[in-house]
Amino acid sequence: MVRGRARAAGVGALCACAVVVAGCGASTHPNEQRPAVSARISVIIQPGQVIVQPGSVGEGPEESQQIPQNEGQPQPPIKGDEKPMAVTIVAANQTGEDARLVIRGAKEWKPGPVFARSPATFQTALPTGNYTVVAADVKGARPGHFTVGPYRASSQNDLLTP
Repeated sequence: MVRGRARAAGVGALCACAVVVAGCGASTHPNEQRPAVSARISVIIQPGQVIVQPGSVGEGPEESQQIPQNEGQPQPPIKGDEKPMAVTIVAANQTGEDARLVIRGAKEWKPGPVFARSPATFQTALPTGNYTVVAADVKGARPGHFTVGPYRASSQNDLLTP
């Protein structure tokens, strides 16, 4: 009986040592950069035109941080990231007609309707390239244009981001 208890204690001690050894040691995970925060583009649909602001995103570090607490912090680029840029499009339809947005460029995307005199928000990922924004149901509205550049800023220096 004593021999069985001694064996059980020995096995328990061996397991405890294995757990301690497994938890020790240097971490082999590099400090990888966090993904970029979504770029924001405003689209205003008016009776005669579609206005897009800003005219380009992903051309370099943004002039202002998206979160005020991060003002003045560097925005390092994500090296080797050729993935499409996450883009949030905030649209405002200032006409009396419902409009369907169509975004044409390196990728064609039809996000959905923007109801008359209403706002809408859409999210997508757009590859680098030049884009045209058309309000399909608004007759005579000139399209707007914007560019997505290759620069992807890491959010590793941005506080309070998920």
